[in-house]
Amino acid sequence: METVEMNSVSLKRPHSEDDVDNADEIKRQKILEKSKAGNDSGQSIETVTEQPEDMKSEIVPNEESEEQEEEELEDSDEDGDPESFADMMKHGLTESDVGITKFVSSHKGFSGILKERYSDFVVHEIGKDGRVSHLDDFSVPVDDEDPSEETFTVLSEEDKQRLEELQLFKNKETSVAIEVIEDTKEKRTIIHQAVKSLFPGLETKTEDRDGKKYIIAYHAAGKKALANPRKHSWPKSRGSYCHFVLYKENKDTMDAINVLSKFLRVKPNIFSYMGTKDKRAITVQEIAVLRITAQRLAHLNKCLMNFKLGNFSYKNHPLKLGELQGNHFTVVLRNITGTDDQIEQAMHSLREIGFINYYGMQRFGTTAVPTYQIGRAILQNNWNEVMDLILKPRPGAEKGYLVKCREEWAKTKDPAAALKKLPVKRCVEGQLLRGLLKYGMKNIISAFGIIPRNNRLMYIHSYQSYVWNNMVSKRIEEYGLRAVPGDLILKGATAVHIEEGDVDNYTIHDVVMPLPGFDVIYPKHKIGEAYKEMLVADNLDINNMRHKIRDYSLSGAYRKIIIRPQNVNWEVVAYDDPKIPLFTTDLDKLEGKPLPVLPADGKFRALKMEFSLPPSTYATMAIREVLKMDTSIKNQTQLNTTWLR
Repeated sequence: METVEMNSVSLKRPHSEDDVDNADEIKRQKILEKSKAGNDSGQSIETVTEQPEDMKSEIVPNEESEEQEEEELEDSDEDGDPESFADMMKHGLTESDVGITKFVSSHKGFSGILKERYSDFVVHEIGKDGRVSHLDDFSVPVDDEDPSEETFTVLSEEDKQRLEELQLFKNKETSVAIEVIEDTKEKRTIIHQAVKSLFPGLETKTEDRDGKKYIIAYHAAGKKALANPRKHSWPKSRGSYCHFVLYKENKDTMDAINVLSKFLRVKPNIFSYMGTKDKRAITVQEIAVLRITAQRLAHLNKCLMNFKLGNFSYKNHPLKLGELQGNHFTVVLRNITGTDDQIEQAMHSLREIGFINYYGMQRFGTTAVPTYQIGRAILQNNWNEVMDLILKPRPGAEKGYLVKCREEWAKTKDPAAALKKLPVKRCVEGQLLRGLLKYGMKNIISAFGIIPRNNRLMYIHSYQSYVWNNMVSKRIEEYGLRAVPGDLILKGATAVHIEEGDVDNYTIHDVVMPLPGFDVIYPKHKIGEAYKEMLVADNLDINNMRHKIRDYSLSGAYRKIIIRPQNVNWEVVAYDDPKIPLFTTDLDKLEGKPLPVLPADGKFRALKMEFSLPPSTYATMAIREVLKMDTSIKNQTQLNTTWLR
């Protein structure tokens, strides 16, 4: 098997899904997404099969006074026309910038459109038991202790608004009185149930006022009671966690959970999941939520757009990050140019050999300041550099308010003045500026510590990934696709070197490479020295990866250098209309939508491919191997400036 140097291949920018482009749809989405807490650029096409825990953003608690304004700004700030966006992305990263330079297959590359529609990319989670998650059942488990259906309709919209303001402490009222019309004991009972189940943290009592019955809602135990799951109202015979399948379109997992928590009026941290899923895709995954009934969750299907919930069950345990076998992908590459022979060769190679297990472009950010540079500065203990890299002006595609904030910082170095230019304060820049305001410019370490831990660790793990990518490219260039003496393999969880006499017992699929750290060993050949040289060039000591701040000490890890996907299947289909779907989703099947009839000799050809990947593996690195293309946004926008959001 030979390795092949990377060539640039023409690739078109995916167009936005036609239904999301609809103005009314966008307006309705903005209304529904008031709880959005993440930072969406909407521009990354990278898809990770499973972001490891270290790459996941924490859900930043809502700040009630700023929340609505910030979300509207995040949603409304556009990145400009395609030409200007492409021009700005000239400053972005390419694959070679982060060490992605090699291929394993010998076939000639061909072009195709990746994610022309987000529905061309479907991800189904694979649980730890090997079961693939599917949405195929909307029914709700029967439970005698569930409230009646009338619970969800007995309160007027005005009552719900007043109760929500009381629940969220949005006014100075200490209680809300709801008059009982058509007073009966049954009616009062339903109102009591409705308030307690729909507005966790509130208690109720009945009072007589001027000969009329009122249900009085009030806080049970001050602010700490806000939206806490109600232990005393949950049947002992029922599992504490409602597990369900979440089907979502064009929305990442964090955003989805924030939307669900907003509609349920609960805190996001009562949800658990095994991994985050990509935004620009249709994804199906399991979610668990503490003490929320399937009945309440099912009602969300009537009011949420781009989400569906189903396959409900009660269990006694939450879900844990990483507790999964991987993900199954169904991908359509449209308008492909490859011959049938090229496609067959490419797909056979993917199935038999696999692809280089590079960390994909999403790991390193999309702007002129890669995340690995910030990670390197943290490891160097160069905190002025960390602050500068995060806050300084940078060329490239960014929100307008961020540009103004950076300009103010460059001009004044005044955190208060820069913060005033930043209406969205939950971003990393806003959090760091608030930290500097609180702790002062001479205590950058504490100021940086205000940023959620997972976000801080993202930077140093990005640096590890940068080193790993570069070293793997060197390893493949030096030794090709065979195991050699001095390579590392895993025996259980322990890494050992391949000895000369054992080399024939192993293949390239057994070989692992270390992410640098204090608890790993390195190959006993040229690449071991290359690790040391790369870190020396970055003013780091490979033999001392412990940091004086424990959080930033790197223990290291091992990662297979070649991944062979499982369950690989493919088909070439012809089509005329680029807007028609080329396969049916779980929701299509539930709604009985037939697959469109495709012409035998359509104007365009598409490659439909399916494969399963383990966690922490990037799907676009597999697609890169098939097409022989650079997956960076910079490359794709330069090749086609009509890339629309």
